Amino acid sequence: MKEGIHPGYEEVEVRCACGNTFKTRSTKTELHLEICSACHPFFTGRQKLIDTEGRVQRFTKKFGAQTSDTRKTAEKAARATKVAEAKKAAAAAKPKVAKPPKDKEKDAAATV
Repeated sequence: MKEGIHPGYEEVEVRCACGNTFKTRSTKTELHLEICSACHPFFTGRQKLIDTEGRVQRFTKKFGAQTSDTRKTAEKAARATKVAEAKKAAAAAKPKVAKPPKDKEKDAAATV
């Protein structure tokens, strides 16, 4: 390697937004991180929502804080009401055919 053309590779202290600090080596003099392994959900196993524009609040306002169980029961209830409405509409659309009244005289003549 040529001398004098490569940047210095020094030990620096890395600072995360969560407050975690650790030492590593870098060509930069200082490093600032937004997310590190101490606060990232993949490494910690817990969900930490980082919301900068209110997207989470808009989503919960629009859809509500639903779980999969409540969503399934709501879908079943909606399906049941839809089926009941379809049956009701089919019964209303079916015309009732009136039977002609029986003639008493013809019945009496036929039996004689």
